[in-house]
Amino acid sequence: TGRQKVISEQTLKESGGLGGSFSVGCLPKHLPQPKGNHDFPELVKACFLLERALRPERTPSSTIAINRHAQFKPHRDSGAGSGQSESLIVALGDFTGGEIAVENEPYDIRYKPLEFDGWNQRHWTLPFCGERFSLVWFTPLGITEQDLWWWNQPGLLVLDASG
Repeated sequence: TGRQKVISEQTLKESGGLGGSFSVGCLPKHLPQPKGNHDFPELVKACFLLERALRPERTPSSTIAINRHAQFKPHRDSGAGSGQSESLIVALGDFTGGEIAVENEPYDIRYKPLEFDGWNQRHWTLPFCGERFSLVWFTPLGITEQDLWWWNQPGLLVLDASG
């Protein structure tokens, strides 16, 4: 995928590392929808509820990139994120290092969410040791309210934020 082009190869599972990345949520209609929705429905729900808990004032995102042990190279978002909304990122796990650098400024995101413009600001992962996950919430250009029909289904995401 396009995301694998910006992940340091040695961290990817395909190259003997422990890392990888996949998406969940909703992408513009002209793109295939994320396989993770079907494979991990409870994870999808939990991650969208986490966004609401971290930033209740934020307009809910349509899409989440879920990354495990992935060290990203310097890049600006592109592809499915074309013209995306502001990104929200948080890192989880038992690790040291692993800050995100945004335009050469490092930010500690371990259990500390950060909003930034991933489309226009160059960003990357600083080296880390340990088990690191990151979640990146965003909404690609072209998503409409009709595309987010699943947000309003009983028992799903936003109608029952209590779990």
